[in-house]
Amino acid sequence: MRLSMNKCIGKGTIGEYTVTEETTMKQIDTAQLDITACQAQAAEYHARGFNCAQAVACTLAPAVGLDPQTAFILTEGFGAGMGGMTETCGAISGAVAIMGFVMSDGMDNPKTKGQTYKLSREIAKRFKTKNTTTVCGTLKGIGSDNGPLRSCPGCIDDAIEIACDVLKQLAE
Repeated sequence: MRLSMNKCIGKGTIGEYTVTEETTMKQIDTAQLDITACQAQAAEYHARGFNCAQAVACTLAPAVGLDPQTAFILTEGFGAGMGGMTETCGAISGAVAIMGFVMSDGMDNPKTKGQTYKLSREIAKRFKTKNTTTVCGTLKGIGSDNGPLRSCPGCIDDAIEIACDVLKQLAE
């Protein structure tokens, strides 16, 4: 597979994230980032048995030039809050995996992780603002007398919406 790369210089601000130096970024096809269509695709994947991370990552993969099968394989361990431990929501993990793919310059230039970390924090911050937490077990209401805060399908919808927005802003 051949990937398109863009050189980005000072692309602006996304939340607290600002590109401050030249970065090689994969081409983002914003035409494939219709939020409603992406949410529907992710819901279909989840209904087929994909975990939350896989549903998000496989949905977004074509828009960033990543093979959905590869996204599926790489995010398999992130479901149910990181391998069933009910920690960080898998939907967030799927979105973060896509940001890593988009931003990373790869093994020859391991200097892009700081930029990816900032985007990851932005995604988690937006998700937490919407849902009060990023913890899968808390979202599902595990150990709570109050029940779930948000369903897995709702978390997937939120992660898709946030990731589509971030990807569109990166592509500007």
